[in-house]
Amino acid sequence: MENIRPLLGRRAGNNGPIEAMKKTISTEFPVEQMSIHGHRIGYRRGGQGPVLLLLHGIAGSSLTWVPAMRLLQSDYTVLAPDFQGHGASEKPLGDYSLGNLASAMRDFLSILGIDRVTVVGQSFGGGVAMQFAYQFPERCERLVLVDAGGLGREVNWILRLIALPGFEYLLPALFPAFVRSWGDPVVRFFGRRGIRHAEAAEMWRSYKSLTEGESRSAFVRTMRSVIDPGGQSVSAIDRLYLAAHVPTLIVWGDHDRIIPLDHAYLAHEAIPNSRLEVMAGVGHYPHVEEPVRFVEILRDFLRTTEPSKSDPEELLDLLRQGPEHAAVLSNATPADPQL
Repeated sequence: MENIRPLLGRRAGNNGPIEAMKKTISTEFPVEQMSIHGHRIGYRRGGQGPVLLLLHGIAGSSLTWVPAMRLLQSDYTVLAPDFQGHGASEKPLGDYSLGNLASAMRDFLSILGIDRVTVVGQSFGGGVAMQFAYQFPERCERLVLVDAGGLGREVNWILRLIALPGFEYLLPALFPAFVRSWGDPVVRFFGRRGIRHAEAAEMWRSYKSLTEGESRSAFVRTMRSVIDPGGQSVSAIDRLYLAAHVPTLIVWGDHDRIIPLDHAYLAHEAIPNSRLEVMAGVGHYPHVEEPVRFVEILRDFLRTTEPSKSDPEELLDLLRQGPEHAAVLSNATPADPQL
């Protein structure tokens, strides 16, 4: 595996106050819509060139990617869909599992006439990205995991609490509709407690989405597909060796309060020849908190790697030989979370 490179320099929060964050809600990337299996799907797109599929986290939306899209559109086609149950997409009863959402992304790309993409997934979107690469390796040119879920049991205690049976009946009281206009005061509240403006704004957008009944129900179904009261219930670690042929970048904020940095090292160790970038002073949302720095990392990775060429025979060999053989492909030393 390639060397781990903790990134130093400016700390998160230097992107400006909440007003700067509001400017990302622009008309540059208006929400477009399509129908998949009779359900409305919202998405944003822009730019021209190789395609980057940008997948958001739980209770998030495509809006989270707008700062990065603005910086990437000069050289890449940027596609940011809203998962079913999120953002401008429909919120039906149904299957909110990683596998179903990965299949929906395959169908989404097919409708747009796109065969192959670099998949970039943050948090829950990272879990969908890994599932997409696993189910459809022939369509995945590269894999980028940003503070991704699905790499270990540990997760923030609040999410474990929400996974408790019956907790959904308390959510209307915890996320009442009348708080939707409280944006700036809430961001200032988080800021006084050490959560910087951009991170606080992203957390507020997630909170605000849960004041809507349909979004709240979809959130509970989505979360319980991957989290139980003990932590994350789905892990890709035992299958990551199959990504040996896929150029993989792992980006993590060293101040992540949602998913621990240890998971980044575990993934880096499990994926042969992967690249790990630790962003100093950044939390769970590197692409929002430090979009310029994040895009510099992503651009360097895209410039210095070639798209994977899926080989069914190579994949079959990996399956037969198992993760022990894949480890030989790597020159990694054991992961050290203290680095």
